Amino acid sequence: MFTRTSHIPTVDHLAADPVTHHFDDMVAPSGLTNHLGTVRVDHDLTSVTGVQFPPVSQGLATTAVCFIDGRILKSYGAPITHEWRPDRVVRRTELPGLVLETTTVVVPGRTAVAIDMRVRNTGAERRAVEVMLSLAARVVRGDDAWNAPESPSAKNEASVDGSRLVFADDAGTAWSVQGVDLPAIARLSGVAPASEEFMVGIGGMGRGGDVTVVLDVPAGAERRFGYVHAVGRTREAAVEAYDAVVDDVEGAVEASEQYWNTQLEAAVTPGNREFSGHLPVLETSSEALSRLYWWGILGILYFRRDYEGNVLGRSYDTLMPNYWATTTFLWDFSLSSVTHALLDPEAMRRQLAHWITSDTHTLFGTSSLTGGPVGQWYSVNDYAMTRLVRDYVRFTGDDGFLDEEFGDGRSVLDHLRFWARAWQGLRRASKLADYGEIENLLECVSSYTHEVASFNAANVWNLRVTADLLESRGDTDAAAELRAEADELVEAVMELYLPGEGFFAAGQPDGTRLPVRHCYDFNIVGTSIPEDLDERTRREMVDFFRRELQTPEWLRALSPWDPDASYSVRPDHQWNGAYAAWPADAARALVALGEPEVALDWLPGLARSANQGPPGQAHFVAEAQPLLSGGARKAPPQLPYINDWACSSSGAYVALVIESLFGAAPGVVGLGEVHGCVAALDPDAVLRGLRVGDRLVDVHADGRVVDRA
Repeated sequence: MFTRTSHIPTVDHLAADPVTHHFDDMVAPSGLTNHLGTVRVDHDLTSVTGVQFPPVSQGLATTAVCFIDGRILKSYGAPITHEWRPDRVVRRTELPGLVLETTTVVVPGRTAVAIDMRVRNTGAERRAVEVMLSLAARVVRGDDAWNAPESPSAKNEASVDGSRLVFADDAGTAWSVQGVDLPAIARLSGVAPASEEFMVGIGGMGRGGDVTVVLDVPAGAERRFGYVHAVGRTREAAVEAYDAVVDDVEGAVEASEQYWNTQLEAAVTPGNREFSGHLPVLETSSEALSRLYWWGILGILYFRRDYEGNVLGRSYDTLMPNYWATTTFLWDFSLSSVTHALLDPEAMRRQLAHWITSDTHTLFGTSSLTGGPVGQWYSVNDYAMTRLVRDYVRFTGDDGFLDEEFGDGRSVLDHLRFWARAWQGLRRASKLADYGEIENLLECVSSYTHEVASFNAANVWNLRVTADLLESRGDTDAAAELRAEADELVEAVMELYLPGEGFFAAGQPDGTRLPVRHCYDFNIVGTSIPEDLDERTRREMVDFFRRELQTPEWLRALSPWDPDASYSVRPDHQWNGAYAAWPADAARALVALGEPEVALDWLPGLARSANQGPPGQAHFVAEAQPLLSGGARKAPPQLPYINDWACSSSGAYVALVIESLFGAAPGVVGLGEVHGCVAALDPDAVLRGLRVGDRLVDVHADGRVVDRA
């Protein structure tokens, strides 16, 4: 264990606020991981869903549903309180004469989930309490890319093995072993598995059998038992994992806490054994600033995947615990680009090299199982790749990466030239690139299509970034040519602006322009070409943001005054909420547009939304769903919202703190003068141990940069 300091949190410090709910309230079920796999922790006291340890998958199959004294727990109507921490979820409820509590962990180093259950008798008489867990599994080995939001699953056959149940797919290539650590009765349900012709989930998830424990609990006393669910590619592997955990479930719970405290410490420690880099330690008296910074870090830590068979050795997934397991989305990865470059540059370099050898104009992500493409083309990809390469090079100092060739004989610098000009092949009748239809852009905003301001402004940025890199290599003529193209393009982008309104229109193929009041134009235009905007335009954009998008705790992605607010209720991009990274990028845009005080005043409200675990794929604004303990509520996974509990774009909050608030934004030749705004929030704040190339520096709120030995 590393020596702890007061500026490095433990799992206790990053615990979510307790959430108490009844059956099927609008609360997103939380997730857990041990970097080998994930699990969803359900609203029940014991049930878990989607136990995934690639390549073994179970889709969203649910198991360990709890019955107390023969009756399904959910039917008692008792509220259940969930308390999430990085290492565990504690669930608690009360029935007449009983207090029931469970602690769920994903066991470090094992393809297994463990639950420690405790039953306390609050009555005056000894009591026998029967606890039955209804067990199911749909394990399958999915070696191909998981090219659907929900991971693969298959019909299983169940068998009794002593006091546990064993499940297997028809091919015998995936196994699940489930049972408890006390003497118990295990039995099959007697229900034949449903035909695969039947759509799983429409009517249920299946019943393989159940396991029953009877606890003899004296008055005022407590008794416990442990449940273990282990998976493997062979029966032997699943049984080995099960046996290793079931012998000491309480030890597994303790090991999870130790594991996650080590991860948090390692993330900000130079030379640690967990990551190829590290992030700086933030010293501040501002609770909001610290909370948002660690919110961003935690979100990245939660998506590391080191499972056996990962084609990259290590990757970072994008969503969990419901959708797109084993997939890394280009867009989301780029939103956390600075964090990846600092925390784990070797993994980032491998991921970049892999994408450079892929056709990024035909996908939105790639599979860590196969390396193959996943999904359709996203319009962001050229911007995302440029941003990723730039951030990797400027923070690591690995300038030689630009000269490397990956597969097609072109250097990385050649690819940058291509990405900088790829938009020219997308032009139709105007000077602007046409980025296609809804499926290539925001997916749930029907008017945000074709010639959008965001990615056309990003093309200006791509041209200038590539010009800077060329100039650093001495190719001044090529750099000047790209800058001239950028200056010409920025004029065309600004023709989409609606003077006096503060927002932009989207050009359509028939020559018309649809006004779109979306935060993405504000974010990208504000961060990519702020110097090209006159003072009036900047002021109007900020006024629009404050008037129609900003809320005290979060952000509306789309203005409720926009006619397209009727199109969808998916909260990542619509009026009723916003995607995880949009508030962070909006705050960066505010700073770039010359209004840092608006961003700083907003931070305490945003920090209140960091109270439910890592950033969700989307959070609701208060008008759409009541706040949870003062924070914007995470959106749930079910239709029509289909948003996951956590998303890896959370690193955007780290970039907000380092680059925008502290002003520590290195160029391609290193870190120069620092001009931040964080002193207005905390004049004594310091970033300690920021790595920029070969330098390790402390960055102070007053702009001082002090090199460390």
